[in-house]
Amino acid sequence: MTKSHSGAVALAIGLVLSASAMAQGIPKADYKLAKNRIAAEYKTAKAACASLSGNAKDICVAQAKGTEKIAKAELEANYKPSSHASYKVQLASADAGYAVAKQRCDDLSGNVKDVCVKEAKAARTVATADAEVKLKTTLANANTNIAVKQAETTKADVRNDAAAQKREAQYKVEKEKCDAFASTAKDNCLTQAKANFGKV
Repeated sequence: MTKSHSGAVALAIGLVLSASAMAQGIPKADYKLAKNRIAAEYKTAKAACASLSGNAKDICVAQAKGTEKIAKAELEANYKPSSHASYKVQLASADAGYAVAKQRCDDLSGNVKDVCVKEAKAARTVATADAEVKLKTTLANANTNIAVKQAETTKADVRNDAAAQKREAQYKVEKEKCDAFASTAKDNCLTQAKANFGKV
């Protein structure tokens, strides 16, 4: 495969992969409108392929299908945002890029075509692996954050319990000291001990 063709395959897949702008949950009415718009745009794009023939037509159809697949995945991710939805967008992009790149390889023959197909598969594998890494990292970070918050809460609870036990022990010591006094002095001592340890 020539350098320029290899670059074209990488560029095609890169452009497909970069087509994902996510928003926070869109309203159902907007979701339905967007779904209809995607279907209409796909029909228009596919109809435009009718004037072509041979592999040019196949490439055109693959591009139309890929664009539709990515748009649907992005719409779902915008409608119900999640790490898994973002992952599906990346997979759709990888598959769409592969489908177009593979069709472009059909214009070639022999070893050049074989190399082209292998490069297209490799690009999809890399994109899929990157998507999996991103998903698993996001989920791991979320789980780590939850674990850290739980640990911090547990530590705070343990510290508070320990502090309360210490205060209670110190209060008992001060209260015991008051037994050395009698009458009003003892009452004053107990009142002061209660005030010092929040027992009032």
